[in-house]
Amino acid sequence: MDLTVIGKEAKKASRILGRLGEMKKNEGLTAVACALMDKDNIKCIMDANKIDIDNAVASGMKASLVDRLKLNEDRINGMAEGLMQIAKLPDPVGEVKGIRIRPNGLRIGEKRVPLGVIGIIYESRPNVTSDAFGLCFKTGNAVILRGGSDAINSNIAIVKIIKNALSECGLPRESISLIEDTDRKTAEEFMRLNQYVDVLIPRGGAGLIRTVVEKSNIPVIETGTGNCHVYIDEDADIDMAVDIVDNAKTQRLGVCNACESLLIHRNILNDVLPPLSRRLREKNIELRMDNAALSIVKDGIPATDDDWGREYLDAIISIKTVDGIDEAIEHINTYNTGHSESIITNDYNNAQKFLDEIDAAAVYVNASTRFTDGFEFGFGAEIGISTQKLHARGPMGLLALTTTKYIIYGNGQIRK
Repeated sequence: MDLTVIGKEAKKASRILGRLGEMKKNEGLTAVACALMDKDNIKCIMDANKIDIDNAVASGMKASLVDRLKLNEDRINGMAEGLMQIAKLPDPVGEVKGIRIRPNGLRIGEKRVPLGVIGIIYESRPNVTSDAFGLCFKTGNAVILRGGSDAINSNIAIVKIIKNALSECGLPRESISLIEDTDRKTAEEFMRLNQYVDVLIPRGGAGLIRTVVEKSNIPVIETGTGNCHVYIDEDADIDMAVDIVDNAKTQRLGVCNACESLLIHRNILNDVLPPLSRRLREKNIELRMDNAALSIVKDGIPATDDDWGREYLDAIISIKTVDGIDEAIEHINTYNTGHSESIITNDYNNAQKFLDEIDAAAVYVNASTRFTDGFEFGFGAEIGISTQKLHARGPMGLLALTTTKYIIYGNGQIRK
């Protein structure tokens, strides 16, 4: 379908969605969730996903990215559960905040309203398709999706199921649209559809995000890459540190909230590095290390300056030795991508200093960076992790997909 037609239909649907009450929106979300859990539909999605997986393997895609692409029954049920969670969340649309009475009698308040039509350009992960639909639908927004070629068959199957479920509820099918042409020229044309699309959200690697920021004439919310750090402080619990780094690095390799860089206080290096390196080696993680760490783990790989700023999305971690928290903070703020950073420490003052001075969307004390996620934060799902500072930051749930307008009640006032 022509992009202009897609834009027009989405804009028309957004006006209908903006008028829907919470009960009707929740009905639509529940219907879609039930459709996704239908055994026949699960089979359709998995059959389509197998084509994408086979194509990815044949093209030489690395295993961590194939894992991001893969859907199974549990992951599809998880997509449905995410929609059910969104249905249970309070609807922010229509909330009126703080009506103030001016000296002339005008009553002025702010009302939360949908953004309108949201465009999302994303790579590989087909679960984003249902997450994006759910959050946009709950907030009264229509969504136009442009996924990558890697997941095109999966995305087509998922969107078809969503559209059919909406139709059965008497809701507009154009609440969600998928651009099936994966050609780059079509993506660039989509980035110029500002007559119909109110905001564009890129979700993927650094190259995709940079391209969208540079070429779009639609306002962009950046969802950044994740060069996430864990800093093991001098006063850390060693067993806790090993468990947290193991989880942050190895639970899933190809995700933006995985730990890519590890900093260790010099005074605890001899205590923590041997058990930590053994644990990571058991998971086949490649260790790229500075000279101090290499003096303890002899068969590590020497790190280069390029390693400190890398998002590997792979079984690789960089390890750097620091002399204290000030050096750790300086290093992280120099090389991080503003995503998620963690300190392992029993020192209250250092924990607070880390929280205060690290410039990132999510900053942790004694916890894995893997928790930076809309579902884990109680948002039901997320549209992405925003690493910018305007409008939205961190996991983008319902509030991030709304804006406000001023509503003014008068009784005949005129300005003199």
